[in-house]
Amino acid sequence: MNIYDLSVTNEKGESYPLKRYQGKILLIVNTATKCGLAGQFIGLEELYKKHRERGLVILGFPSDQFKQELSSGDEAAQSCRLTYGVTFPMHELVKVNGKHAHPLFKYLTQQSKGLLGKNVKWNFTKFLVDRHGNVVKRFSPTDQPSKLENEIIKYL
Repeated sequence: MNIYDLSVTNEKGESYPLKRYQGKILLIVNTATKCGLAGQFIGLEELYKKHRERGLVILGFPSDQFKQELSSGDEAAQSCRLTYGVTFPMHELVKVNGKHAHPLFKYLTQQSKGLLGKNVKWNFTKFLVDRHGNVVKRFSPTDQPSKLENEIIKYL
């Protein structure tokens, strides 16, 4: 199994396979609009605009697992777009930890352990996936998007 075998659901409730992004560099982020780290949306959008032509895709996955998100993926996405100018793809609300975690986050955490082992520590944990679908780096919630750029460039 690899990341391209998984499907996700966008903010509008439409399911699609991650195979759509095969050959791209992915930065997958669990987000929360009411989190103190939500200002990172600005930096994530800057990274996306700067490097999307070279193959970077940022995928936002709102999660209320830490009780800091709106009630639906669509509401969260609209808030991100209006408040922070986000244009990268946003998705439905997902769980990132536990037995009900979305299969994508189960896969990501199995491939790249963090300080809490396989669990996602907090909102804005970021996973970098190379053009071949390999999880190559996990960034902590407090890692600012601007600090990820050199690592991302290695894979572009």
